[in-house]
Amino acid sequence: MADVLKKVPVREQDPKVRATNFKEVCLGYNAEEAVEEAQRCLGCKNAKCVEGCPVSINIPAFIAEVKEGKFEEAYKVISESSSLPAVCGRVCPQENQCEGKCIRGIKGEAVSIGKLERFVADWARENEIKPTPATEKKAQKVAVIGSGPAGLTCAGDLAKLGYDVTIFEALHKPGGVLVYGIPEFRLPKDGVVIPEVENVKSLGVKLETDVIIGKSVTIDELMNEEGFDAVFIGSGAGLPKFMGIPGEAACGVFSANEYLTRNNLMKAFDENYDTPIARGDKVVVVGGGNVAMDAARTALRLGAETHIVYRRSEEELPARVEEVHHAKEEGVIFDLLTNPVEIIVGEDGWAKGVKCIKMELGEPDASGRRRPVEVPGSEFEIECDLVIMSLGTDPNPLIPSTTPALEISRKGGIVATEDVGQTSMPGVFAGGDAVTGAATVILAMGAGKDAAKGIHEYLSNK
Repeated sequence: MADVLKKVPVREQDPKVRATNFKEVCLGYNAEEAVEEAQRCLGCKNAKCVEGCPVSINIPAFIAEVKEGKFEEAYKVISESSSLPAVCGRVCPQENQCEGKCIRGIKGEAVSIGKLERFVADWARENEIKPTPATEKKAQKVAVIGSGPAGLTCAGDLAKLGYDVTIFEALHKPGGVLVYGIPEFRLPKDGVVIPEVENVKSLGVKLETDVIIGKSVTIDELMNEEGFDAVFIGSGAGLPKFMGIPGEAACGVFSANEYLTRNNLMKAFDENYDTPIARGDKVVVVGGGNVAMDAARTALRLGAETHIVYRRSEEELPARVEEVHHAKEEGVIFDLLTNPVEIIVGEDGWAKGVKCIKMELGEPDASGRRRPVEVPGSEFEIECDLVIMSLGTDPNPLIPSTTPALEISRKGGIVATEDVGQTSMPGVFAGGDAVTGAATVILAMGAGKDAAKGIHEYLSNK
C-alpha cells in the first residue's frame, strides 16, 4: 500500500525537453492516480480546506466522489461553486489556500486538491459533460465588463440564477489574463481556456468581443440606453509599472505584460504566426512574482539565457514554489538580493546591459517581508540585450475616466465594498484586479462570485 502521508507523484515533461517547447509542463493525474490520491483525504466534517478556498468549493464532497470513481458527480459538486475548475486546478496557489489548510498536511503532505480538481475538470471536458443551466429565466439584464476570471465567474453565477447576461470583452479573444497573461506551457488556451469559456456560454451567457467599454460604449450608455439593469466591472489590471531608472525608455526594454501578450494571445511562439517579438540572446527579467517566472520561462523557450533579478532572497519570492522550482529545473538563472539601478544603453539606442547593486535584508516593512537595503560599493553589470520589467500592474484608467460617478482609490482602483463589490454608482459592481490591482486568478474569481451575490440581492429588491 502506498504511503498515505505522501502525495501521489504527478507526471511532468522532462525539464530538458520542455525548456524547448510550449507544451504543458504538468501532465496531471490519470483516473487510477486520481482515485489513489483521493483516498488520502480524511473527509473532515469541519473541513478547513473549504475555508481556504476563495470560491468555497465543497472539497470533501467532490473528493469523496473521486474516491468512488464517480467523476461526473464530482464535477457536479465542483461546478456548483466554480465556473473555471480546469483553470483553477492549474494556476491557483493551492499551497497557500485549500491545501495550506489541509489536516492531512499537519503530519504529512497535504492532499493534492488542485491536481484532483484539474483531473475532474479535464475528465468532464473529455467526456463532454457541461454545467447545468437555469430552468427559469429572468427578464433583468446584466452587463459584465471583461471576460477574465472575475467576469466569467460573475457571469456564470448570474446565469445559473436565470439572469440575461452579456459579457463585453475588449480584445479579440475571450479569457482576459487567462489568454494574454499566462503562458501556454502552464495553461493551454485551445485545450483548456476556450472550453471553460464555452461552458460559461452554455449557461446562456452572451459574449461580445472587440468592445472597449469607455470607447465603444460607456457604462452610463449601457444602463440608460441599452437597458442593462446592473453592471459588473471585471476589467482587470493591464497598466504596467516601471522602476523609473535611467535608460528604461531604451529599445529592448519591455513590460512583462506586453511581452507575454505578444507570445500568449498573439502566438508569437508559433512559427506559423507573423507576430513580431524580440528574441534576445541574453534576457534579464526584473521581479520575483509568477508573472516574472512566466516571462523568464518564455524567454528561455525562445532561445535566451535568462536571468531573474530580484531584490530580496529566495525565501521572500512571491511566486509559487512550484513555479520557482520549474524555472530552476529548466535553467533560469536567479540573481537574488540584486536590484537594477540603470539600464545601460548602446549607441544604437538599444539596451545592452543592466547596472545592478547588491542588497541585504533589514527590518520587516509594511508587507511583513524584510526590507531590502543597498550594499554600498557593490555595483556590477549584467550584460543583456533584452530587459523585461515584471513589477506588477495597475487598473487601466479608461473606465473611471469615462464614468465620472465612479469613485476611484488613490492607486487608481475602483472603490468597491469588500462583501459584494458595490461601487459608488447604484447598480454598478466591481471586483478583481480592477479594484485591487494585480492579484491571483482565484481571488478575482472570489470577487466575481461575491459580486454576483450582490447583484442578485440588488435586482431582487429593485
